Amino acid sequence: MSFRSILNDMKGFEVKLGHSFRSRSQRVVQDNLVVIDALKQSCWANMPPELLREVLMRIEKSEGIWPPRRHVVACAGVCRSWRDIMKEIVKTPEVSAKLTFPISLKQPGSRDTLIQCYIKRHRGSQTYYLFLALSSASYDDGKFLLAARKCRRPTCTDYIISLNPEYVSKGSSTYIGKLRSNFLGTKFTIYDTQPSNAGASMTRSRSTKLVGSKQVSPRIPAGNYPVGHISYELNVLGSRGPRRMQCSMDTIPASAIEPGGLAPTQTEFVINSVDSFPSISFFRSKSIRVDNCRSEIVPTQKEGILVLRNKAPRWHEQLQCWCLNFNGRVTVASVKNFQLVASLEDGSEHDSVILQFGKVGKDVFTMDYQYPISAFQAFAICLSSFDTKIACE
Repeated sequence: MSFRSILNDMKGFEVKLGHSFRSRSQRVVQDNLVVIDALKQSCWANMPPELLREVLMRIEKSEGIWPPRRHVVACAGVCRSWRDIMKEIVKTPEVSAKLTFPISLKQPGSRDTLIQCYIKRHRGSQTYYLFLALSSASYDDGKFLLAARKCRRPTCTDYIISLNPEYVSKGSSTYIGKLRSNFLGTKFTIYDTQPSNAGASMTRSRSTKLVGSKQVSPRIPAGNYPVGHISYELNVLGSRGPRRMQCSMDTIPASAIEPGGLAPTQTEFVINSVDSFPSISFFRSKSIRVDNCRSEIVPTQKEGILVLRNKAPRWHEQLQCWCLNFNGRVTVASVKNFQLVASLEDGSEHDSVILQFGKVGKDVFTMDYQYPISAFQAFAICLSSFDTKIACE
């Protein structure tokens, strides 16, 4: 039997289940005390766990890329038992190099390869959209991941980051963080709405109160947890050369880039209910249109935090410009283009590029990242490059 027939059968089951709930006049306190006739009528609801796991494993293995991978997400939304098994089967991006559920955006990228994404800028609305690249030849059919909106304030600039491309607001349940700059646009702070470790401290601000009004967890309030700082070197003398930037990832230990090193990994969002996925457009395949941790890894003062620096470009005499090897992923020269590598304790640079960002069109930019940073952190770092920096150029 095909997967489409399974979904059709489950849709019919959901309709029967809804009618059964609406026909009951008494409120149910404990689910395990309720016997619903509709459950007995569905062959999929009463599947043996071993058989169900085998079916879901085959579906997850066969649907490796988007948009067919939306079937994996659909299976996780059928019921609690399906969801629990699917969450066990689907591996994190660190292992699988796949972005499946929304929480994947808060988890470190692949250890073995760069995850290729791209950003579209809408100048009129001051919004930015992050997509997963489905094809290296086209930037029109990507998988939507994140959206950001620029908000100018008298003393700073905020970039509000959301899972919903149509409602980018701090008051939304899909708001997951922000990027805030100083007055000159030379220093930025990345804030997460959920702590990446148990010892994280929350920064109180007006935005914290806005999110707190929609607080969904009595144990872990949504707020502003600083997870990274970005600084651009001032160029007051007007010397020739590209921008120089440094990123301090507060929640990632410096040992994360070493073989066997670990970075904090969130396992779920705390949004509305821990048993339901947010109703967002993350599962769509066309363009534009929940705080738990796997391990409580807190960088100690002795160990230090991960510091990223932009890779120094070389001057090309024939082209008369600064050049970096983006392996064909960047095609337009721009002061915004950069590659970030880890800075080691002895002052040298790590060989692997952790994040690269560059221009390929008027308002299209590529963003490729890998372990130990997440898509959310990489997106925030790239957003800092869009801000005007008169003092740095």
